[in-house]
Amino acid sequence: MAKLESNIELEAAAFRHLLAHLDERKDVQNIDLMNLADFCRNCLSKWYKAAGEERGIEIEYEDARELVYGMPYAEWKEKHQQKATPEQLARFNEVEAAKNKTD
Repeated sequence: MAKLESNIELEAAAFRHLLAHLDERKDVQNIDLMNLADFCRNCLSKWYKAAGEERGIEIEYEDARELVYGMPYAEWKEKHQQKATPEQLARFNEVEAAKNKTD
């Protein structure tokens, strides 16, 4: 197998593993991911959609979200998303402000 082909397969497997891990950790909220790592499930959905578009494949954002969340986003949100705490929101605003200073 060609090296590029192997890399693509490994990257795809790692992405599937990441999605499975996030699915197992529904308790980890998107705001926590954003505060710690500056990405969340929605970011992955946007990146997936953008990757398709870069390759001439039209992907609806909601379809990408369903792939990442493992169910329609509205359903995931209703079942698993918790209201952000004041502390989470304050940290999010701090992180965003710090990013804007460096941009």
